[in-house]
Amino acid sequence: MVARLIDEDPEQAYAYSRIALRLASRVAAVREAAGFAAYATQKYAEAIAEFRAAKRMTGSVELWPVIADCERGLGRPERALAMAGEPEVQKLDKAGQVEMRLVAAGARRDMDQLDAAIVTLQSPELASSSVQPWTARLRYAYADALLAAGREDEAREWFAKTLEADKDGATDASDRLAELDGVEFVDAAADDEDDVEDVVGVEDDFEDDEDEDENDPEVAAAERASDQAEYYDEDDEEYEGSAGGDADVDVTDEIVVLDEDEDDRDAGKARDNG
Repeated sequence: MVARLIDEDPEQAYAYSRIALRLASRVAAVREAAGFAAYATQKYAEAIAEFRAAKRMTGSVELWPVIADCERGLGRPERALAMAGEPEVQKLDKAGQVEMRLVAAGARRDMDQLDAAIVTLQSPELASSSVQPWTARLRYAYADALLAAGREDEAREWFAKTLEADKDGATDASDRLAELDGVEFVDAAADDEDDVEDVVGVEDDFEDDEDEDENDPEVAAAERASDQAEYYDEDDEEYEGSAGGDADVDVTDEIVVLDEDEDDRDAGKARDNG
């Protein structure tokens, strides 16, 4: 549980490690896990105690570099440098020796010895073209030290080399390169939010305009006229007649159509009477 949580939730991992210590403090793996949990939460004094306990139980020196780094965390870079010169370092495997070199260079930088830090990192492992698990971190530390010393062109070269070796994205070498090149990244999500706000603002303005139009007498009259016109067809004779007729005439009154025979009879009666 500690190993699973240590990267995403160090505090929770530390809490689990304390429980494990109460249950199995004589187990070396438990002491080592508790040490890494304390290290992840910057409780360096506790971390040193747990790492040393695990070292005594196992007799292994593999925790030597991280113990030295804890000394740095406690503000004691001189002790870290002294540990870098101890016989235990010669017993470390290649990865452990590279890690010890990184810690020693970091201690030099803590003491404002930038040139010494750069020299400490210069090694066959740094010059090698083969990519090992430690290659990206070693190149990154070297590039960062060069940049701190004001050697910007060399730093850019080594950040680029770091990026070539960093297949898992363990470092932010790409961001450092972009910063050196003056490239500025734009947050696309923020731009989308701004666009949405602009659209909402336009819609609000449009709604406000509609509200103002409803309160405008001229606009209201035009809308009523438009609504009334929708009920009539331009080709409708009744509509054409009503356009120029008497306003009092109701276009819905019933229209009586006389039969043609009735018209003839009425005309004949009129002649007889005449």
